[in-house]
Amino acid sequence: MKFIGYIAAAILILFGVLFILSAFSPQGQVGNIIVGIILVGIAFGIIYFVTKKAKEAANNTTNVTLNIDLPGKVAIESMKCQSCGGVLTADAISMVNGAPMVSCPYCHTTYQITEEPKW
Repeated sequence: MKFIGYIAAAILILFGVLFILSAFSPQGQVGNIIVGIILVGIAFGIIYFVTKKAKEAANNTTNVTLNIDLPGKVAIESMKCQSCGGVLTADAISMVNGAPMVSCPYCHTTYQITEEPKW
């Protein structure tokens, strides 16, 4: 939307300047100056509102809380790396593309936690 606003403003400024310049030709009319000034004013108004919206969008932050439900009866104290046997902490678990992933801080192996039935 920001890009479209800037393009529309540039087109309005171009036509506004052309109208203003045409007023100074031998067949020019005073109305052309008025139309040119209105077009340029509308263009700067569009630029103002587009930049104002962009600043508001930048200041509007959203916090997302992600809770990970570990599969089955997994206790975080008993989790060990499948490759090296190192003890894994809660910091080693992260969500990647919607799947819980574990990264071993010792051997740097990354694998997905497989979900087993909870019954």
